[in-house]
Amino acid sequence: MESIAVKLAFIGAAGIAAQWVAWRLRLPAIALLLAAGFIAGPVTGFIEPARDFGSVYKPAIGLAVAIILFEGGLTLNFHEIRETSKAVRRIVIFGGPLTWVGAALAAHFIGGLTWTVSIILGAILVVTGPTVIMPLLRSAQLKSRPASLLRWEAIVNDPIGALFAVIAFEAYLVIGGGHHAESLLMNIAIAAGFALVAGFGIAQLLIWAFIRGHVPEYLKAPVLFAAVLAVFAIANVFLEESGLLAVTIMGIRMGNSRIASLAELRRFKETVTILLVSGLFVLLTAALEWPVIRSLDWRATGFVIALLFVIRPAAIFIATIATGLSWQERLLTAWIAPRGIVAVAVASLFGTLLAGFGVEDGQSMVAFTFAVVTATIFLHGFTLSPLARILGLRMTDKPGILIVGGSRWATALASKLTDMKVPVTIADANWNHIAEARQAGLDTHYGDPLSEHAHHNLNIGRFNALIAATDNDAYNSLVCTDFGPEIGRNNVYEIGGARDQPGRRALRVTIGGRQLFRPGLDYRELRERHAAGWTFQTTRLTEEFTAEAYFESRPEDARILLWRKPDGTLVFDYGREKNGTGPQEGDVILSFAPQRSSDKSETRKNKKPSDEEKPVAAPEGKLP
Repeated sequence: MESIAVKLAFIGAAGIAAQWVAWRLRLPAIALLLAAGFIAGPVTGFIEPARDFGSVYKPAIGLAVAIILFEGGLTLNFHEIRETSKAVRRIVIFGGPLTWVGAALAAHFIGGLTWTVSIILGAILVVTGPTVIMPLLRSAQLKSRPASLLRWEAIVNDPIGALFAVIAFEAYLVIGGGHHAESLLMNIAIAAGFALVAGFGIAQLLIWAFIRGHVPEYLKAPVLFAAVLAVFAIANVFLEESGLLAVTIMGIRMGNSRIASLAELRRFKETVTILLVSGLFVLLTAALEWPVIRSLDWRATGFVIALLFVIRPAAIFIATIATGLSWQERLLTAWIAPRGIVAVAVASLFGTLLAGFGVEDGQSMVAFTFAVVTATIFLHGFTLSPLARILGLRMTDKPGILIVGGSRWATALASKLTDMKVPVTIADANWNHIAEARQAGLDTHYGDPLSEHAHHNLNIGRFNALIAATDNDAYNSLVCTDFGPEIGRNNVYEIGGARDQPGRRALRVTIGGRQLFRPGLDYRELRERHAAGWTFQTTRLTEEFTAEAYFESRPEDARILLWRKPDGTLVFDYGREKNGTGPQEGDVILSFAPQRSSDKSETRKNKKPSDEEKPVAAPEGKLP
């Protein structure tokens, strides 16, 4: 019992450690999870899932996959698919069957598998797992349209591919005399009908209960969690793997509802999904056995090459004819199709069943599936970002800043950031507030940043930081609180002095963002200083003109916002004294300070000799 607890703890720790290392090194997390599982299983033998967890192993995997697919459905919003709905329909309706047929032919004629195994394997490889796509999209920073296309295809195709495999297996039983054709058609019709009704109906029931207040806030996530497991298990009673379709429909319906607590539910599900994806990849890779690995030969290699370079591209290019996609988007979609947990889990299930029915190469299906999963994870994981950049489908690599509030001060800040080659957008619900910014040629968004319209059109993923700078301190704190989980709580800033106030007037640490200035400046103070001639000034540090010299040359009341490092990284001034780090040689410092009068003799007398020798410190309005 203790050894199982240790192994479970190792799976969790190894999975999250792989995720963290991938984040730090900017590597595909799935590749590291695959490596961790391979080391824990086939290499060291520390974990043998079938032996360690017994009969609980496969049902637990099925339930975990159901939760992952439901969470994926929650992320699918019909507002995001307006531009790609035709392409998604074509890929699902035509691309899936074309991939099935092509993969089955390749498995038989190139891989040397029997027709039974080839047809079922082809059905399984229709899926393009969201367990892999979602982490890749998180790090690749694709533009909204190709990202939406890949995400929708992955989530919708997963249950469809699994059902294709079920239908193929049931057809094999009919041909072998195990089932009657009439019962097969009846089972498929009943299962599909139940999946649609149960998925949509339970979602509608939960929406009604949540909106009417029949479920308290603290129970909403647990109730939703239990409902997903129940729908999945009951649907599977009618037809194996039909539960995946039911929970996906349930997730999509919930994701397109107007539940007030939907954001909190999504965050909870996302946390659970990250844990499950991390653990499942380690667990399923650890389940690999050396005889299965050794069974892979040149035939398996040829099959993988045919699937990746011929079958998938051909299916996508045929399916997306006249869909309005650019050739760059079609090429990216044709290449990126990583397989994940669903493919492995379904292959393991049917591989074991076929072996039990005496199909000799039943286990070969597991080996071929793992070969495809491994190849696609590494090839697609490491090439998605470079290929998207080459095709012009990646959002700018430069860190962007979203400024909420269209005052003259904010417009001046956005203009200076633009001069520094920093992407910046000003958002405001008042058209007059952004008029000056529009006239200056700055990027603007007209609308409330907290609205659903902004959620679908503002494309928050392209921003690395947010500055809330409206005349309403409470609204600034609300904006920072809302965007904190998406942009990062350490990357949302607000103006105002509420953070500096002690006692009962200070805000809770869980509300709002970091202070933009130290000490804080509120909207009135910023407006008055800007009207009095204060400007945003940039100064580059050099070997001669160091940070110490810069700080000594600054007016006492000047405020530093941030500095841009040579690689384009932006570092805000918050916490500089606490963590002991500051601007270095080559950094460009952005400050808000009173404008110097260089023509006044008093100013010249007060200047230090070092200032006269180093023109980088003045004039402050331009980069030296």
